[in-house]
Amino acid sequence: MDSYIVRQAISNEKNDTMGYEIIYKDNSFKEGFTDDASAANAIENFLSLMDSGKFLDGKTAFLTFTSNLLEKNIPKMFSTNKLVIQIEDSLITNPISQNLIAKYKQSGYRIAVVDFEFAPRFFGILDIVDYIKINFSPSNMNDPSIESIVNIGRSFGKIIIAYNIETQEAYNKAKEIGCTYFQGSFVSEKMPSEIKKVNYLQSNFFLLMVAVTRDEPDIDEIENIISRDVSLTFSLLKLVNSAYFALRNRAHSVKQALVILGLGQLKQWIYLLSFKQDDGSMPDELIKISFLRATFASELLDSAENMPISRSEAYLMGMFSTLGKLMQTPLDEILEQLPIGDEIKNALLSYEGRSGTLYKLILSYERADWNTMSQCASELGIPQSIIAQKYFECVENVNSVWSGLTRSNDDGEEIK
Repeated sequence: MDSYIVRQAISNEKNDTMGYEIIYKDNSFKEGFTDDASAANAIENFLSLMDSGKFLDGKTAFLTFTSNLLEKNIPKMFSTNKLVIQIEDSLITNPISQNLIAKYKQSGYRIAVVDFEFAPRFFGILDIVDYIKINFSPSNMNDPSIESIVNIGRSFGKIIIAYNIETQEAYNKAKEIGCTYFQGSFVSEKMPSEIKKVNYLQSNFFLLMVAVTRDEPDIDEIENIISRDVSLTFSLLKLVNSAYFALRNRAHSVKQALVILGLGQLKQWIYLLSFKQDDGSMPDELIKISFLRATFASELLDSAENMPISRSEAYLMGMFSTLGKLMQTPLDEILEQLPIGDEIKNALLSYEGRSGTLYKLILSYERADWNTMSQCASELGIPQSIIAQKYFECVENVNSVWSGLTRSNDDGEEIK
């Protein structure tokens, strides 16, 4: 069953994630079936395939509902503080839908309207709307009416969310005209302007310090800790492949690097790193994207045909995909310092080869670009029926690890 579900972060200008929009697609229904059937099937899969708490990492879900699903009380499967009911233009003109939405509002649910316009058909529900979502795609962002909608919406006390933010230009405009939250691929990978160096996740670093100081250090445990932090992985490989070690063959994985370095020098390296810890300004979402892409790439590789890279190389490809953002340096310059083959470099820089197709599949899935994702999966021989399940498992794995590394103040809090 080809059902796809992806989460897209909704963040403020400080990169604090306040919720995720859950975007879904279902190809299992033939022509003639309604959107209700497709949406219901996707929501059922969403609820049955995963623990929503782990998948959402304690954040609020923005989920689009059809009129029939509202009528059948499907939103009540979610607690009021964990769901924003998202509605599209087609429901605005339906009096029955308007009454249903008003009842959900009275029950404590929050309401978001996609592509709101200050036209007569919208006035009937204006009082019950909490969020107005505005499309900032390249074809829409220069619409002269957008700024007026934002200004009027804010004057009525509505929270404005700019979505389809894919470029710096779109982000700048949305921020300039007063949008409060932002959603899109540019937002997910955006770094604060003051970050000038690669940082280490502090709690992860402390776990590493504990692991190497045990009476009998476990190399597998140490490898796992380093492998989930893009900054530590980058620093370790760069160190081991430096002129100091004068290796005949370069280390291409974390485990190889650890074997070469040895426990004594590993402790010295960690001691040096302890003087340059993260100041807390690195956005959590970007670190999690690195970890998620790495895990997703290695999992999908097992199902791909005729791949020229190993599982560990696929992991590094996903992990290093965010290094350009993290270090605020062109990615090609960074990759020149790393002991990875041309197959991975070309995949990350220009989507070349089958590795590039795998990388493009991962990015397309993140962006809910289902057509491109499907084409890439077919090219690689990956059964499309397994992709959503793999994605769920990877997200939950990343969030489970993350929750053990950080102390979140967001769990259980309702967004304001």
